[in-house]
Amino acid sequence: FLATGAAAVGDGVTALGSSLTIKILSDRPISAPQFGIYSHRLGDAYLAGGASNSGGKVLAQHFSLARIIELSAAMDPMTETGLDYYPLPAVGERFPVADPALPPRLTPRPADDADYLKAMFEGIAAIEALGYRRLAELGAPRLTSIRSVGGGAANVAWTAIRQRKLGVDFLPALSDEAAAGTARLALMGAIAAGLL
Repeated sequence: FLATGAAAVGDGVTALGSSLTIKILSDRPISAPQFGIYSHRLGDAYLAGGASNSGGKVLAQHFSLARIIELSAAMDPMTETGLDYYPLPAVGERFPVADPALPPRLTPRPADDADYLKAMFEGIAAIEALGYRRLAELGAPRLTSIRSVGGGAANVAWTAIRQRKLGVDFLPALSDEAAAGTARLALMGAIAAGLL
């Protein structure tokens, strides 16, 4: 989160790796174990969010990275498939729905592989949007911007789908390296201690 440059209350960071993780900078802690939501203190603020079982792992069960790249180039991210997927790699979800018995929803499968992948992108984006919405319902600030990290952040089509579903500014991450975030945290500590 820190490495991305997110710094204002309402800034969100979504990590699109093997799983989908979201955090928002909040002026108050948000804790709702029934939804898999937790907070970490960060100076005078809090990082609130959670991690879904959905994400890149489920995509990799169906397509290789090379095929994902190929299919992504063939899709129109500005139209909807109309499919209501909840992509999970196996039964069970932890956020924004905490349900160990929740089954994956990946049917009906369209004949076109690009449409199938697009429907999965849409489903994961819907989970992301639900996560930020659930945080707001529990008292987190309104989401004002998103920075994205992880392998999925480089996918232009998926990013366009996410922008359409979330309706907020997508800002470039300054870095996605944990070391950069650690350095920023050290700098914040040094400033707070009056060392700089």
